[in-house]
Amino acid sequence: MPAGKYSFVMDQGSTVSFEIQYKDSAGTPIDLSGYGARMQVRSDYNSNTILMTLSSSLLPDGTGLNMSGSAGDKPLTSGSIGIYISATTSSLMTFDRALYDLEIHSGSYVSRILQGQIKLSKEITR
Repeated sequence: MPAGKYSFVMDQGSTVSFEIQYKDSAGTPIDLSGYGARMQVRSDYNSNTILMTLSSSLLPDGTGLNMSGSAGDKPLTSGSIGIYISATTSSLMTFDRALYDLEIHSGSYVSRILQGQIKLSKEITR
């Protein structure tokens, strides 16, 4: 199944928190038991420079990908992945537009499930 497409605006210096639900072609949530997730942000497809990395190993400030939804309260069978970027992390971003993709993985299995563009809305108040 090809990766879904979702583009969003990230407000620099603000907390970003949203949730996706990974489903099969019949609309049934995919059980994420035994899976990890990773996401990289780059300026373009050919760039070797990573602007931001998120994974299912959450950073101390909570930045990362939560395999139990954005609040961490959903079962792995729900297919919910929470995407959380702290205000501190988003304040460090300086790009205008960037590209990302989100993959799930288990052992040698990897599936790219989401891709898109991020537009950074620069903050004035610091």
